[in-house]
Amino acid sequence: MINQKNSSFRKWVSFLVIFISGILSFQSGYGQSVIRIEPDTLIYKVVDTTKLELYVYRPVDFSKKKTYPVVVFFHGGGWVQGKAKAFNRQCMYFASRGMIAITVEYRIKNIHGTSPFDAVEDAKSAIRYVREHAAELQIDPHHIAAGGGSAGGHIAAAAGIIEGMEGADEDLLISSVPDALLLFNPVIDNSQEGFGYKRIDGRYEEISPLHNITVGPPATIFFLGTEDKLIPVSTAEKYKKLIEDQGGRCDLFIYEGQGHSFFNKPPYFQKTIYEADVFLQSLGYLEGEPTILEQYPDPAQ
Repeated sequence: MINQKNSSFRKWVSFLVIFISGILSFQSGYGQSVIRIEPDTLIYKVVDTTKLELYVYRPVDFSKKKTYPVVVFFHGGGWVQGKAKAFNRQCMYFASRGMIAITVEYRIKNIHGTSPFDAVEDAKSAIRYVREHAAELQIDPHHIAAGGGSAGGHIAAAAGIIEGMEGADEDLLISSVPDALLLFNPVIDNSQEGFGYKRIDGRYEEISPLHNITVGPPATIFFLGTEDKLIPVSTAEKYKKLIEDQGGRCDLFIYEGQGHSFFNKPPYFQKTIYEADVFLQSLGYLEGEPTILEQYPDPAQ
C-alpha cells in the first residue's frame, strides 16, 4: 500500500512538473521547434586591458563555400548596464533563416566606467571588424545590418548616421556604417526633450541620431509602443519623416498600449521579428516565408 502511494505521488509530481514547464514554455513564447544555435566567441577589440567580444551565431547548415548576410545586435541598458546575449533569441532565429547573426559586448558605465560616446565608438568598431574580416567570417560586406534595443538601438543608429567617434588605430578606409538598421524602441533623441541629455553632458548635437540625419541613411525598420515613456510616438514619426526627406527608407511600426522593451515579450517578440524578416527579405538578405511562428508559436492564438 505504501509503495502504491509513493508511486502515485511520483506520478503526480511528474505530471505537475511537466504541466508547469509547459505553461512556462507557452507563456515565454517558446515552441518545440525552436532551432537552438550556440554561438562562437571572438575578440574584436582590446581597450587597455579590456577585451570586447562578439558572439557569432551561424546557420545550422553553414557552408565554407558560401558567404552570408549578417545582422549585428547591440543590447540595451541605458549605456550603463546590460548583457551581450540579450538578443540571443533574435540571433538564433535569423541564423536559422540563413544569416550569420552576432551580438556585441561593448563598454558600459557599470563595468567600465564609460560614457555613451565610448559605446558608439565600440559599435562602430564592431561593424568595422565584421566588414574588415568579412572573408574569414564568410560574410557579405555589402549586406551588414545592425540593430538593437533602447540604448543598443541608439548606438546602432548612431553608427549608421553620425560621423566621428571612431576607434583609435582603426583603418578608417573600411566603413563602420551598416547597410540597414533594425531598431527596437531606440533612443534617437538625446536632446533635453529626449533621453540621456545629462549622461552626455548636453553634447546631444554630436551623438543624437535625430539631429544628424543626412542624405542617404541606411534603410531602417523602427518598432515602438504607444506607452513608451522614453520615446514618444511623435519623435519616431519625426525621425521617419527626416529619413524619408533625405531619400531614405524608414518603416515604422507602432504597437498600441505597449511600453519600453515590449519587443522581447510575446506576442510582440513574434510580431516584430516577423516584420523584421519581411524587411530583410525586401533588401535581399533573406528568402522564403518567415518561420518565427513555427519556432515561437503566438500564445494568443
